[in-house]
Amino acid sequence: MPDLRQTRKNLKVALAVMAGVDLLAAVVYFSPLVGSAETRRQELNQLQAELNIKTRQVAPLQNLPDKVVLASHQIGDFYKKRFPAQQSQILIEFGKLAAANGVTIEQGKYKKKDEETGSVQPVEMEWDVAGNYTSLAKFINALERDDMFFIINSVTLGGEPQGLVKLNVKLETYLKAGS
Repeated sequence: MPDLRQTRKNLKVALAVMAGVDLLAAVVYFSPLVGSAETRRQELNQLQAELNIKTRQVAPLQNLPDKVVLASHQIGDFYKKRFPAQQSQILIEFGKLAAANGVTIEQGKYKKKDEETGSVQPVEMEWDVAGNYTSLAKFINALERDDMFFIINSVTLGGEPQGLVKLNVKLETYLKAGS
């Protein structure tokens, strides 16, 4: 037969331990170290706001490997479409834009720079062009919007009092390196 005294003693010890744990929990709950319910709510709201800010900050990093692959394809397409492989392509494109906008090319010069920037090589150009004001404005706009990559460095007006407007256009573009 089980010893009831030992069982009763064990139950008293267990109840005393549970009462002690309850007392300790009540002290922690109402102590100034933990703070009031309002303070805990404010802290929870602050932490929630910080979480929202951090979530927005890392949102651009989601699907990063996919974005890197897409960017690599876009860079490849950019190089294929915007940078010619031969110098003659630059001259042909420049001539097409001039003809399409009613501008005449009077003279020009260009030279490849010896430096290479990544996988492209800079080409500096200087052209004297003539036309009426409207056609020259359209020509400059077409240069800036063309698929081939033209950077206009300067435009100098050099016209005559009557007749056509003449411009000196300094620009640069890039060739694929090794061309």
